Amino acid sequence: MRFEAHGWALELLPALGGAIGTLRHEGNDVLRPTPAGAGDPLEAGCFPLVPYANRIAHGRFEFAGQRYQLPLNFGDHPHSLHGLGWQAEWTVAEAGADRAVLTHAHDAGADWPWTYRAEQRFVLAPGEMTVELSISNGGDAPMPAGIGLHPYFPCNAATRLRLEAERIWLADETMLPTRPAAASWFGDWAAGAPVAGAALIDNAYEGWNGAALIEQDWGSVEMRGEGASVLHVYRPPDASFFCAEPVGHLPDAINRGGMDLLAPGETRMLAMTLRV
Repeated sequence: MRFEAHGWALELLPALGGAIGTLRHEGNDVLRPTPAGAGDPLEAGCFPLVPYANRIAHGRFEFAGQRYQLPLNFGDHPHSLHGLGWQAEWTVAEAGADRAVLTHAHDAGADWPWTYRAEQRFVLAPGEMTVELSISNGGDAPMPAGIGLHPYFPCNAATRLRLEAERIWLADETMLPTRPAAASWFGDWAAGAPVAGAALIDNAYEGWNGAALIEQDWGSVEMRGEGASVLHVYRPPDASFFCAEPVGHLPDAINRGGMDLLAPGETRMLAMTLRV
């Protein structure tokens, strides 16, 4: 699915986890473009995180006095990762000249023991693109839920990132949070710092103020997050991309008392706006 409006070019990939394949503005790649024929959402420009974001330790948790074991869904990685939506096919519910709606429905099962419905709304407007992600509890009992978005931005020597947060969570070798530290641990992001580097960053910035600025060699992208108190930054060593992910909770939040609860019929929403 391709859309062109207000100087934007947007490609959506409903069958590939409801991902964004391409997002360009006036010919500039705002998100990393997806290779032709890609079959893995991890190659895409952005994908949704639902019904939880990031990791659940070993796929195990306890809720309402019952213990659960989720399938491990990421090769030999020891934890379940990113929820279900990124590995599901989404349905096109609406499509217009400058907007679209994708939906994903899940019936309670071994991979997630609650029924839910998720929706992504994409809107192109002059100078900005917004994606709004929501999850609704479709069952008759409370449900833990978390959502987020996983955008990939191009990265080169000119790329700089500016963000403000209260703290960063350092992590163990499997990227589970261990202890908080100053938000400047990997760089003075509050002042704006180069993104490219040789050290791995795969860490959550808690107490994020909902704003980030990404400076590229062609211009800048302002990110605004609504409903996201955490910005998870992923920078592989010396890679041509990095991720700045607006999410609603820390990794493994379901085991740490930080996951939202949705009553039957209740909906939670998170949005990301990219302005150029």
